[in-house]
Amino acid sequence: MNAKFHIPDFFKHADLNLTLIDKIKEHPEYFYDGVEIASCFGCFPPALWNGGRALGGTASYDFIKAVIKAFNDRNVPIRYTFTNPTLEEKDLKDPFCNRIAKLAENGFNEIIVNIPFLEEYIREKYPQYPLISSTVKQIEDYDALMREFEKGYKLVVLDYNWNNDFEKLEKIPRELRERCEILVCPYCTPHCKRRGEHYVALGEAQRESCRQAVSAAKFSNSAMQKAFEFNCPNTGYNFYQIQDYCTFVKNDDIYTKYLDMGFCNFKIEGRVLHPANVVESYVYYMVKPEHRDRVRLELQLHDRKLDMPKSNSRGMLPRV
Repeated sequence: MNAKFHIPDFFKHADLNLTLIDKIKEHPEYFYDGVEIASCFGCFPPALWNGGRALGGTASYDFIKAVIKAFNDRNVPIRYTFTNPTLEEKDLKDPFCNRIAKLAENGFNEIIVNIPFLEEYIREKYPQYPLISSTVKQIEDYDALMREFEKGYKLVVLDYNWNNDFEKLEKIPRELRERCEILVCPYCTPHCKRRGEHYVALGEAQRESCRQAVSAAKFSNSAMQKAFEFNCPNTGYNFYQIQDYCTFVKNDDIYTKYLDMGFCNFKIEGRVLHPANVVESYVYYMVKPEHRDRVRLELQLHDRKLDMPKSNSRGMLPRV
């Protein structure tokens, strides 16, 4: 069984991720057997539907089309994070979100969903998309999780508090385990009581950033004020500081426990993290120990893969 990794981010980390995908193809001997990049998730600004993290700035349509093509040409789907919890039904008409949804609709690319009315809209208007149930739903109840599998999702991203709770994981029917996706390196405190509030703060920041972009106003960090005001020490942690959490999945456990149990989809956090943290997570989870120094260096020295200027990435927020 292959270890299928879902990686961040096709906007901020596009060149890095394309380098990783090419490296796995060119030098499979550097990586654990069966390592596969199964998707790259994220969004393009200024997408009002974007949730989980907030992005300021704008992406040109030329850049968007180039990104979609670059990943799809490598047989990797992009996966939109359409999970902004502050959405209202009137937001379904957002022209930019509808445009980027249309651009990537080919039956291969995917969408992560959280809001029922947005999910219904996407199923009706963009029916070719496989849908992914978001970890933003924070489902910890077993019966509620089982109901998720009845809704036609390609995958269900488990709440990170399921991680390493093997008694609970064993209760999931084996035939459903391939449809589970495990967030292996959560930066949030286990059982964080403020997690939902933080997603709302980030959603409101995304909304304000979109208002500035639409009005062509000069970008100001005031767009992100509510997110900046949400005091969370975890936003400054690095990849090794989170390894003490009981929810952190060790690399050895992926290959000696999870795969043997039938779990094969693993999500790596890092959409707006510093690239050094993202590189370190890739090396830790995918690369054989004897090749880690070389791969780490080569990923950090990645060449530009997209032959055009990067979009204006104003006001990117640190992660949740």
